[in-house]
Amino acid sequence: MGGSSYFRKSEEIISVIIEGTNPYRDNVQGKANEPVTVAGLLDRTERALGAGDLGHSLEAIFDRLETNAPRIAIIGGSADHPAHILDLETVHRVALRIWQRGGVPFYFGVPVLCDGTAQSNIGMGYSLQSRNGVAAMVVNQMEAHAYHGAYVISGCDKTPLGIAAGLAHLDRTRQRRGDAPVFATFSPTHVLRGGTIPPDLLADLDDVARRAEAQEHPEIASDLEACATYILQCISNAAFQGVLARARQAGIISATEQKDYERRLAVNTCDRKGGICAFNGTGNSSRLAVSALGLTHPAVELLTAPPDTERVNRVVDALFKTVNRPADSVGNILAENFANAVRAYSATGGSTNLMMHLVAAMIYAGHDVDVWTMDEIRRNPPVPDIFDYSLTAGRDIFVMAQQCSAGIIRGMETVFYELLQQGIPMDVDAPTVTGETWRQRLADATNLPAAGVTENPIVLSAPRRPFSGTDVLRGNFFETAVIKVSGMTSEQIAEFDDQVSVVLFYGNEEQANAGLLDVHVLDQLRGHPTLTRELLLALAAHNGSKDSELLDEMRALARDPLFDRMVEATLLKIVVVISGQGPEAFGMPEMFTPMQHINANRELRKLTALISDGRFSGTSYGAAIGHVTPEALKGGGIGLLQTGDLLHIQLSACRVDLLDPGAFVSGRLIPWDVDLVAARRDLGVERRKRMLERQRRISAINRLRDVTDAGRGVVPLIVAAQAG
Repeated sequence: MGGSSYFRKSEEIISVIIEGTNPYRDNVQGKANEPVTVAGLLDRTERALGAGDLGHSLEAIFDRLETNAPRIAIIGGSADHPAHILDLETVHRVALRIWQRGGVPFYFGVPVLCDGTAQSNIGMGYSLQSRNGVAAMVVNQMEAHAYHGAYVISGCDKTPLGIAAGLAHLDRTRQRRGDAPVFATFSPTHVLRGGTIPPDLLADLDDVARRAEAQEHPEIASDLEACATYILQCISNAAFQGVLARARQAGIISATEQKDYERRLAVNTCDRKGGICAFNGTGNSSRLAVSALGLTHPAVELLTAPPDTERVNRVVDALFKTVNRPADSVGNILAENFANAVRAYSATGGSTNLMMHLVAAMIYAGHDVDVWTMDEIRRNPPVPDIFDYSLTAGRDIFVMAQQCSAGIIRGMETVFYELLQQGIPMDVDAPTVTGETWRQRLADATNLPAAGVTENPIVLSAPRRPFSGTDVLRGNFFETAVIKVSGMTSEQIAEFDDQVSVVLFYGNEEQANAGLLDVHVLDQLRGHPTLTRELLLALAAHNGSKDSELLDEMRALARDPLFDRMVEATLLKIVVVISGQGPEAFGMPEMFTPMQHINANRELRKLTALISDGRFSGTSYGAAIGHVTPEALKGGGIGLLQTGDLLHIQLSACRVDLLDPGAFVSGRLIPWDVDLVAARRDLGVERRKRMLERQRRISAINRLRDVTDAGRGVVPLIVAAQAG
């Protein structure tokens, strides 16, 4: 045996799995194949950890399989994703402890699609489909090899909830047929430390800003300086790219200079240890959601490096407590904690993507929910904003992980505690993978309050404002859409609330990216024939109704000067519409890049909202309205809008309506009572033809077909049919 006490064989004898059948008792093929895979894993574990002889002969492994000892799959991810490059360190520690506890460890990995890598290329058309694919792969492997439970090394993006959905679906299936409940625990990958811009590169970027000012492009200088304040992440690289592209178009830098700056930024972005990126995107939102679902042990919830042996042992020991207990099965824990997860997700300003992924996990688990279910939970009572996260003020998720690792606060338990202090009805009697309820976990108040962090607190004891999370919207040209209000300041919400915006329509993301990076984008809108002087004056009168002197000034202007003055006064509101991006049309890619192009442009940022049947990530900031249903390919009204249409955005009323343009010019604010399908039939036919042709760019076997819409999680119809 090894010298460390952590390598000594556990003396506690655990019970075997109680189920109607034992596939290994009579399956001689399985008992012939599997012992060598277990032995191989434990051989590597011995070498990696210096653990000494573990006593894992093929005969010993056979005997455990024969007696139905817990067969536990360690589920990791592919090493081509930054979150999983150090998985094997954890795999060996987990395998050792499972064997010490009398179980049988196995290991398999699933492909993990990195949304950062796939961003703005064809990979985004495969991203959401991979969540359903991961769920199916996990079920396939667990069933084919008859694993009883899982230790999940969960990584980034949509994969953690994809695995949770698969395990919950399997749990329901097995219990229906009389087999043992599925037990599982999640161990999120550590947080990746963000990079810093080297001093020489900062100096070069500052020189570009000065050149921009000298060439009368102060907006480019301002945007470049703003980008330089961020912790260096892949998302900040995208912001830099947008500003540098505009600088190149304006002749401030050359194409060679742009590539040089992008290269120097890229190589200084990620720490070689990998991990989940430190911004509060879908990766960390999924981490927090899985924790709030009760599926993560607090010992491994938020770390800055892979868990050591002591932490892993605590997690595995707790996992063995849940064996044979239906109340502690993965499906039951998920379902009992759904409302907790919705409230915690809302309070921490998580990724818009979770509006689909949480719904999907519940539907896979057999419960018929949708975005309105989440909306009802979040609003009754309203969940306050207790998360002061910032990439410019040194409050990213890596800092939060440092605070948790140091024991100053307790991660999700602190979030629960502070929400309870605010009167939010968290279900403290719901079970968790520790074998305890939240009430039992919160009984020890040591380092529980958020006030324990005196420097750079991220979780707050006093809410920043009384609301947070993601609103669900209605409209007269769509059924559901969502907007992450936690990604908007109160000033931004006020700027776009009850405003009438002019549509700038794009048929897909590629067109939008090209258009938004064009330094002449506003000039092109200025020349659009629908923007008559009369319409501009009506827009100015509605959007600037509180400033009579400004309106008097505008009434004296001709059309083009009026347009420019409205831009300057931020009265010309624009809504960029990107359609043809829905699940069935193109896999529902994230609209992060076009939103980033808007946010990296100080002029557009003050004027522009974005509406799409595509997705939005946790890093989207501003008036980003997405997940519109029905999607354009399924006949949704978003696919029939066109440049020059008018949309009335009412954030406080959770509505967006297409307006009657004639009535609006005459001073009446009336939703347009028109059958868009009939009125724009030829346009719809032509656009559908283009969407179907573009759809062929995605491999046929990876297209999202026969799925629910975004409001119901984008899950296979056969799965949704069994929910309820």
